[in-house]
Amino acid sequence: MEFEFKLRRRIEFAETDMAGIVHFSNFFRMMEVTEHAFLRSLGFTVHGEGEGGTTGWPRVSVSCDYFRPLRFEDEVEIHLLVSEVRNRSLRYQFVFRKVGEEAEVARGAVAAVCATVDKATGKLGPVPIPEALRAKLVAAPVHLLESRPPVTA
Repeated sequence: MEFEFKLRRRIEFAETDMAGIVHFSNFFRMMEVTEHAFLRSLGFTVHGEGEGGTTGWPRVSVSCDYFRPLRFEDEVEIHLLVSEVRNRSLRYQFVFRKVGEEAEVARGAVAAVCATVDKATGKLGPVPIPEALRAKLVAAPVHLLESRPPVTA
């Protein structure tokens, strides 16, 4: 059963602002890319077609706290932790670190609901997480989820 996934990537110039620092909104994109890679690693997708319609994972809550800047060409590791598995929803925690450094750069959270768009009506509605996926997930141990104060340089 899985509760964590790590993704490394390099910061692109287009992700930075005029000060050369990663724009805050790009942390949300990085969280989403990491979530997609995590689901693919388990043999699933964030967007699929099923008998009842299109299944996806709309967000119901997102947040991110920032501790240090990331800049162009920094290599960052995004550590996804499954913080909660419910019948129809998942919660993730994300920890961002520059590769080779212990200090957290940022910490984010996402709550997503498994939902389907009915082909006949076009209505979006929550559905249970597919059992094949649910069977592969477990919440991370509490000690990994506890917020730690950022380590100072």
